[in-house]
Amino acid sequence: MRPTTAPSVLAACLAAAAGSAEAAQNFLVDSLSFGYSGRINPQGQQSVPGFSLQGQPNTPEILSNKVILTQPSPGNARGAVWGDNPNQYNQWVADVDFRANGPERGSGNFNIWLVRQGAQAVGSASIYTVNRFEGLALVVDRYGGGAGMIRGFLNDGTTDYRTQSSVDSLAFGHCDYSYRNLGRPSQIKLRQEHNSFKVEIDGRLCFETDKVSLPSGYNFGITAASADNPDSFEVFKMVVMTENLGAQGGAPPSQQNQGQQQQQQQQQQEQVVINRGGYNSEKNMPRGGNGGNEPFDDAIPDQSADSIVSTKAQFADLHNRIQSINHHLSTIFRTVAAHGTMDEKRHEETSSSIHDVKMLLNKLDRLEGLQNQLSTFERDMNNFRNDVTRKIADSEANIKRLLGDSHGTMLEHVAVQTAPKHGTLIFVIIGTQIMLVAAYILYERKKTSPKKYL
Repeated sequence: MRPTTAPSVLAACLAAAAGSAEAAQNFLVDSLSFGYSGRINPQGQQSVPGFSLQGQPNTPEILSNKVILTQPSPGNARGAVWGDNPNQYNQWVADVDFRANGPERGSGNFNIWLVRQGAQAVGSASIYTVNRFEGLALVVDRYGGGAGMIRGFLNDGTTDYRTQSSVDSLAFGHCDYSYRNLGRPSQIKLRQEHNSFKVEIDGRLCFETDKVSLPSGYNFGITAASADNPDSFEVFKMVVMTENLGAQGGAPPSQQNQGQQQQQQQQQQEQVVINRGGYNSEKNMPRGGNGGNEPFDDAIPDQSADSIVSTKAQFADLHNRIQSINHHLSTIFRTVAAHGTMDEKRHEETSSSIHDVKMLLNKLDRLEGLQNQLSTFERDMNNFRNDVTRKIADSEANIKRLLGDSHGTMLEHVAVQTAPKHGTLIFVIIGTQIMLVAAYILYERKKTSPKKYL
């Protein structure tokens, strides 16, 4: 009798194991997500499937793997992307990858919304310019002039945020986070669980509260606003997941039709997507109930086959072992996904380091060229100095030769011109003597001549 019932028992065990594992898995909600496959639009069209875009003065730009909400210029721009379908799940995980780049003193804010009729109630506004809204706003900006901060805001539709004198005092949770010019996307996760609400940034807890529980029927949206010195805000993906795609509006799974459950289970299997590239680091694999990558400690001890004597005991043993196998497989999948994410990040860091090394090598090449130019300049200066020295020596020799010739001629001229003339001297002396003698003779004659008297 046991051989005839074993296949049916095994099938029942597999079904029970699949049912128990289903409750501990997170599945992609395709209608509320984009960018999970590494591309914004798988068909390559200039649109975001299931979402609407708004912006001032220009509509956000759609590239292959990201949506640019605000451009690097001009400033004072706004951009928004809103889900067309409301979120119908009470327990969910929203994963947003974004990046902010800008000048040193750039500013702006990045907002993640879960709001009733968000496209109409919020539009492209920020937390500082929105009027009344009903839902949640998560804001990333440089609050207080620091490096950056993430803050959460709630509103039941009665508070007009635009008229508040101090909007910042309305935050119910916050944490510091430097988000600008990181060179990589930042990952924000919002988790709405049965008895808590969490916000995580880059895999670490930002803040958590057990006093927030958001109802279903709200729309997800992302807005960004830039200032005079603008920041460029880019969104790479928004992924929404839930544990049970059939539990919409908080209804228990038992109220769903069995055929509908089978169809949804098939859709779940088709929508389990592994991210194959780009900046999206979230691996949308089934997640175990322990909420982490730690191995399970509930190993089933070995038992003797003789101790299993009834069909019920055999069923229970097979059920427990298959369930344990499923848990371990889930752990292995998560571990592999985590290692893949780590490898991608290390690859990006290695690529960035290689790029920096290449830039340094290029600078070294330019330094080598500059060194060659300096060597050439030094050689030219040496040649110029030698030429100047030679020219000065030649000029000095020419001056000496010219001065020597001129001085020799001048000495000869002076010697000739200033040499005394003896003939003239003798003539003067003799002439003077003759004149004196003649004068004496005349004088004597007049002295001895007879005097005449009248």
